[in-house]
Amino acid sequence: MIEVKHLTKRYGKHLAVDDLSFTVEDRTICGFLGPNGAGKSTTMNILTGCLAATEGEVTVNGYDIFEEPVEAKRQIGYLPEIPPVYPDSTVREYLRFVAEARKVPKEQRKAEIDRVIALTGITEYENRLIRHMSKGYRQRTGIAEALVGNPEVIILDEPTVGLDPQQIVEIRTLIASLKEEHTVILSSHILSEVQAVSDKVLIINRGRIVANDTPENLEKLFRNRTTVTAKLDGNEADVRAALENAIEGAALTFRSEEGAVEVTVTSSELDEKALARQLSAAAAEKGLLILSLNVEHADLETIFLELTENDAAAPGAPKGGNES
Repeated sequence: MIEVKHLTKRYGKHLAVDDLSFTVEDRTICGFLGPNGAGKSTTMNILTGCLAATEGEVTVNGYDIFEEPVEAKRQIGYLPEIPPVYPDSTVREYLRFVAEARKVPKEQRKAEIDRVIALTGITEYENRLIRHMSKGYRQRTGIAEALVGNPEVIILDEPTVGLDPQQIVEIRTLIASLKEEHTVILSSHILSEVQAVSDKVLIINRGRIVANDTPENLEKLFRNRTTVTAKLDGNEADVRAALENAIEGAALTFRSEEGAVEVTVTSSELDEKALARQLSAAAAEKGLLILSLNVEHADLETIFLELTENDAAAPGAPKGGNES
């Protein structure tokens, strides 16, 4: 478990991290999101003991990262955005060096290296120089490094950046499997990736927590606004006249396309079925043909953009953080 209480980091007059408090439970994956400059990297560097905080507490499995740094760091495996691998070593040589540095008992090192090599799918590359490996397999080697010694907590910073689609799927599957034995913090700019594997999503902006909940709960919080988009055959004047005042409690926008008009209907009072039903009835009454109709649900990307662009906390996420 990771517990963060009132974490603050200042660089002179600049407040990079502003009174963060949150908890990451055992055997869960926490997606950690934030735009550039939000304080995400600073927070992760503090969590891993690479950077001192101005104020606050961080404990990893009960060990204080500031007061008991050696014991706390033993609980953590960390993959930075650029894996710090030695390009002139083979995979096995590099992992042997890591095992020695982490004080894995000598008689257990071979078995431990075999374990992480197999787990990360790099067995056929174990005797290849790292400089001759693709970026995807260097990333796998970096994840293998983070797993050496079987630490309780794994922190991954942009583990799939620069990978091709097939490699992304493979690394994502590997990350999802890690929570069987580890607590994982995953930082990524690929929001669909975070949504696919995370049990909880933590979003920060300008050093503050603006959301801290499960992906499902975040979607529910933003689902009180239903949006239906329809494309109708006709000209904008006719479509506007037919629909503009036909749906109570809804806001409509119109956009002309070649031979058609796109209508976006948004309501906080009507659900998707009622909105689509009223739109269809109003169009049919005026003899307008609906070419397509789509219901838009709030996904993580929409939530992320709204929270970070507006710099407003989600419901239930006060300034300074949300402990859960």
